Amino acid sequence: MSRRPERSPFEPILPGATLGVLGSGQLGRMFAIAARRMGYRVHTFSPDSDSPTGQVADEEITASYENLDAVSDFAKRVSVITFEFENVPSATAEAAARFAPVRPAGQVLHVTQHRLREKTYLREHGFPVTPYRAVRSAEELQAALRELGCPAVLKTAGWGYDGKGQTKIQSPDEASSAWDQLETNEAILEGFVNFRLEVSVIGARGIDGSFANFGLLENSHSNHILDVTVAPARVSPRVAAEAEAIARGVLESLDVVGVLCVEMFLTQDDRLLINELAPRPHNSGHLTFDANVTSQFEQQVRAICGLPLGSTELLRPAAMANLLGDVWENGEPNWEAALRMPEVKLHLYGKSLARVGRKMGHLTAMANSADEAERIVREARLRLNG
Repeated sequence: MSRRPERSPFEPILPGATLGVLGSGQLGRMFAIAARRMGYRVHTFSPDSDSPTGQVADEEITASYENLDAVSDFAKRVSVITFEFENVPSATAEAAARFAPVRPAGQVLHVTQHRLREKTYLREHGFPVTPYRAVRSAEELQAALRELGCPAVLKTAGWGYDGKGQTKIQSPDEASSAWDQLETNEAILEGFVNFRLEVSVIGARGIDGSFANFGLLENSHSNHILDVTVAPARVSPRVAAEAEAIARGVLESLDVVGVLCVEMFLTQDDRLLINELAPRPHNSGHLTFDANVTSQFEQQVRAICGLPLGSTELLRPAAMANLLGDVWENGEPNWEAALRMPEVKLHLYGKSLARVGRKMGHLTAMANSADEAERIVREARLRLNG
């Protein structure tokens, strides 16, 4: 089958069309919910069946990302393709792009799925990043530690998320074991940042270059996994404005069409340093589903379809608490106890197997202040096992 005639890049893809998603986790699930509410059909492609996205999509295609014939067949049946998971092989995105536009483009995926390429790109384009060194052997790791000092964090160059593929090095004596532990031939050593906050900005950019963002979000992590997000971040207006400007610069530099999250550290002396990028909706933006005029998922639909971006106004201060598989350790959580708090909203992802550290759902709440919203979601989560 030949490649379909190309539509004008500015011709909108209207409701009734079919949108394709590479990946099938909870981000794709919430994207599909937003898209179907707007009248679109959704097809998802991944190696997994009965997936969080597949449960709510119109069609679930189960095949390996390396099966380029299956990828091509998938792409022929949709009007545009996006992804909810950046660890998709570049060849997959390239095969899909022969038959349908991929947004964000494969070049964005190429940069952001590889930590070393990402850091190098950001540094070369003038964005503030954490200090780092490329490492390809235990000997290079020792040399990098002498330059950056300890503690430091050693990460695989590619295929990492939620703390996977990384280890903290407290002293040079740990270098050899740390290198062996990662089982890789290419890594990145990042100097330790004495930060006071972890923050993120989720931006969206349209085909016409229009830009919108959801403001600065404040994040706290546990065991390298996002635990709680609060909006708006409790920082000065200057810091918030600077973070939003950095995010806009990144999206424009990469020529993103779609949604991209810029994760940053705020140092003790109020400097912002980019930690990493995610070229898709982000866990820290889950609260936008309930707390903003337009959610990050609807915004993704609008951006990739060439529609005007929606208002990102925060309706009230809000917070989100992740629900990991640990919550199921003693059986089914006490949902009723948490939902007795009338401000709380429950989102579950349709995953049948609860494992320690696996993201199973989240709670959100809005309140009169960010502090109060955070208190509510933390208390509601505690009630689940009370």
